[in-house]
Amino acid sequence: MESRSTTAKNVTTLQDKLKSEVHPILAKEFGYKNAMQAPTVKKVSLNIGLGEAVVNAKVLEFAVADMTKIAGQKPVITRAKKSIAAFKLREGMPIGVRVTLRRQQMWQFLERLLYIGLPRVRDFRGVPRRSFDGHGNYTMGIREQIIFPEISYDEIDKVRGMNITLHTSAVTDEEALRMLELMGMPFRKN
Repeated sequence: MESRSTTAKNVTTLQDKLKSEVHPILAKEFGYKNAMQAPTVKKVSLNIGLGEAVVNAKVLEFAVADMTKIAGQKPVITRAKKSIAAFKLREGMPIGVRVTLRRQQMWQFLERLLYIGLPRVRDFRGVPRRSFDGHGNYTMGIREQIIFPEISYDEIDKVRGMNITLHTSAVTDEEALRMLELMGMPFRKN
């Protein structure tokens, strides 16, 4: 079992930047009286919807393999809650994969997303500013999983996208937006 002292050494540069640079700026701008009031990223959720898994079950295996490489942990297979005849969907059929990242894996994923993944997107102009949910959480979609360096273009069956949700401890969207801006999230210039 790891002791606390060894896990403290595994601080990523993004996590260090949040604590040393971003939190003091946020405390000054929003008037936090306590350092614990400053928002942080609690978890990151990744989701791939696979509507075509109804027809072709092999798609699910490829999506699980891709998500495992990207996230660093095995995803959970999501299943249909209701039967929908128009889509030939039955209750309980697998229709997607999802994974939730916390702690060290979350910070490592965020660094790869911000510093490697998003700059590799073709014709990238920034992520939209209006994708907040009203409670400080941010959701974005990417169209190609091949922006991540772990995915080899020759080994994939099909280019597919995913949704990425950043769950923050921010109370308002403005606090979360400012925190993500200071962390280096490339938002679109309006």
